[in-house]
Amino acid sequence: MIIKSTPANHAGKIAEDIAAQYLSNQGLKLVDRNFHCRFGEVDLIALDKEILSFIEVRYRKNEQYLAVVETIDQHKCRKIIISSEYYLSKHKNYRSYQCRYDVIAITGELNKPVIEWIKNAFQA
Repeated sequence: MIIKSTPANHAGKIAEDIAAQYLSNQGLKLVDRNFHCRFGEVDLIALDKEILSFIEVRYRKNEQYLAVVETIDQHKCRKIIISSEYYLSKHKNYRSYQCRYDVIAITGELNKPVIEWIKNAFQA
């Protein structure tokens, strides 16, 4: 399967870069990025002290019609949870860590983003 680069893909990549830098500035250690498996994808995986955080990054230029967090439905949450379980099955060194599911919501212009970090945005 060939994935064409689009302006939305480009903006999404920039938003993930912004989120990764933001989390790093907050003291988290980035462990993995764009983890893909047959169940889905996890945008960012980071260590927050002794907690392994699986992070969904969402970007919208504006929230005129729909808030960023409203774009994450139950189906998407389930895919992230299953993907995280698969990640843990393949990375045994992280099995003893407590896990958390976070969302980084980015709005506005990417050169001057508004960032909201929602810890424990959903539960497994």
